[in-house]
Amino acid sequence: MCGIVGYIGKKDARSIILDGLQKLEYRGYDSAGVGLVGNGEVKIYKDKGRVAHLKELVDTSFETHVGIGHTRWATHGSPTKMNAHPHTSQSGRFTIVHNGVIENFRELKARYLSGYSFKSQTDTEVIANLLERYFNKYGSFDRAFSKTLSRLEGSFALLILDNTNLDTIYFAKNKTPLVVGIAEDGIVFGSDVIPLAGNAKKYVSLDDGVKGKATKDGVEFTDFVGLQEDIEYKELDITADELTKGSYPHFMLKEINEEPSVVRKLVQEYFDEDDIVINEKLLETIRNCDKINLVACGTSMHASYMAKYFFEKFCEIPTEVFCASELVYSTPLIKDNPCFIFLSQSGETADSIACMKKFNDQKFPIIAITNVPSSTMVSIADFHLDLHAGPEVAVASTKAYTAEVIVTCILAKAVRGKKTHLSYNLEKCAVAMEEVISKAPIIEMMAKQIMDASDVFFIGRGIDYWACLECSLKLKEVSYIHSEAFPSGELKHGTIALIEKGTPVITICTQEGTNPIVRNNLVETQARGSKPFVISTESLSVASDAIDIPNVNHYLSPLISVIVGQLLAYYVATLKGNDVDKPKNLAKSVTVE
Repeated sequence: MCGIVGYIGKKDARSIILDGLQKLEYRGYDSAGVGLVGNGEVKIYKDKGRVAHLKELVDTSFETHVGIGHTRWATHGSPTKMNAHPHTSQSGRFTIVHNGVIENFRELKARYLSGYSFKSQTDTEVIANLLERYFNKYGSFDRAFSKTLSRLEGSFALLILDNTNLDTIYFAKNKTPLVVGIAEDGIVFGSDVIPLAGNAKKYVSLDDGVKGKATKDGVEFTDFVGLQEDIEYKELDITADELTKGSYPHFMLKEINEEPSVVRKLVQEYFDEDDIVINEKLLETIRNCDKINLVACGTSMHASYMAKYFFEKFCEIPTEVFCASELVYSTPLIKDNPCFIFLSQSGETADSIACMKKFNDQKFPIIAITNVPSSTMVSIADFHLDLHAGPEVAVASTKAYTAEVIVTCILAKAVRGKKTHLSYNLEKCAVAMEEVISKAPIIEMMAKQIMDASDVFFIGRGIDYWACLECSLKLKEVSYIHSEAFPSGELKHGTIALIEKGTPVITICTQEGTNPIVRNNLVETQARGSKPFVISTESLSVASDAIDIPNVNHYLSPLISVIVGQLLAYYVATLKGNDVDKPKNLAKSVTVE
């Protein structure tokens, strides 16, 4: 879940790496560090805290054109200066940054490195010393590197500097993302393509089992044994402007405001007038299956509940939603002819990838729906659908959720194979989203009424309940208020015992069939002292409701109601003075199980 950046070339490595790390802070921001080549040595600067703090520590008086950097989400060892990357081998010869988890690092430490002293609690320092041990044994970097990689179990993206050969960056990748960008004036490395924007024109997302070395003149790629690898570069289609906040105070607010344009982008990408344009072989794969299994985590899992509704309603195919972190270790009986659809914003979610590989080995068809076409999940899947949401920098996902719901709806309609008015209905959704966003002052007033609560509950039924799940997650992610979502009918089966005087209960009512009973459930909480807030559609609203939202097709209403939940979470967090874009303890790309 950490982020790494490297550069070798003619430009100033210091600014490229530090700016790149700042763009990658959504992957982790417990600590940060850089190793910069200057005056014939590697100069290391690191500390706990954000990259902005690191920038204040880095000496700007020397010229540097080679370096590596890291921003950390702590796994092994607490977020301290000592545990921050880069790490060095015992003699100081090798300097290394690492993203991933070495599962057997304790075994390696005990078996091969008993005579070495360690300064940190990290698994990364074990890699550095193992490399040094094998170099001392063989006298060849290439042989020592291959031997080291053969010993590592787990996930890793590595960038390494050798103090005796400072015009080269060595790298390796397994299970954790690493991209290499090519520019006219140098080579840029990153955990994803974001740090490459403005610095490279083309890139390659490395496959597992690839290592190599880069100089200012180019890059060589081999497998872990040393055999040459064929690499196919892609054009980089992200601009530096897309990665700025523009006039918005936070990325989260910017990305909420971008959701209507995401809807329109998806209509543009997936429709030819009323006809849906999706790979016919993909559609036939789903039509021929007996059951659809949706696999995801967090926000993507909440989108999957909507997808389940779409596939069962429109396609009449039994569909089940699985939490990836549970499915990989507790797999139910899978019979007949299933297909698996994986949803992930980043395409690097470790639990989902573990499941994907498991079912790939069993030859089940796999579809990946992600926002990153260069991701690991896309490389494994048989088919891929792009979310087209653009870069999402804030840790709390907003526009990617919207895109996941829409893409799965488009897919379900395409599988059914009938002409559809979905493109028209999605255009209406985009307009409705803009109207809700224009009501931000009303939502901010709601936020002021709940910001001091210790507990908040969201209730609804059916698809409104699934929207409640995502609204509740957004609130707890950025405001740090304990929040839960429940089917409103379940309140009296235990949860109502938690209602106290003044407890905010936020109710979503967009479905005509369940509206009366959900409102009755809310009244039951009011009898116990709750503070009620109702989000309703215009056709179902009453005078006491907190906010009404435009009417859209009933099955698309969560796309609108969730905007209220996202903005509510945003305003509660900002009123509390929280770092909205980088909430504590979280990272966006969850690359550890």
